[in-house]
Amino acid sequence: MASAPTNATQAKDRLYAQLAASFTRMSRAIGRTADLCEQLQVDLDAMRTFAGLDAAKFMTIGAQLNPEDPAEIPIEDHAQ
Repeated sequence: MASAPTNATQAKDRLYAQLAASFTRMSRAIGRTADLCEQLQVDLDAMRTFAGLDAAKFMTIGAQLNPEDPAEIPIEDHAQ
């Protein structure tokens, strides 16, 4: 004769179901976090590239506007 499930068994089953649902949500959240970290890495690489390009532009402009060596000054500026 099979006995009906007891309150303790039902409570245990309910808690295991809640635990399984929590693991499912946590698994989705971890997957989403991994995707976001991957996108962050792509964005950081792009920012590094653009920052390098901008730095090179500023250095070029700065060198043209403020030459350190008098020989780098254009000839028309020597006349003044």
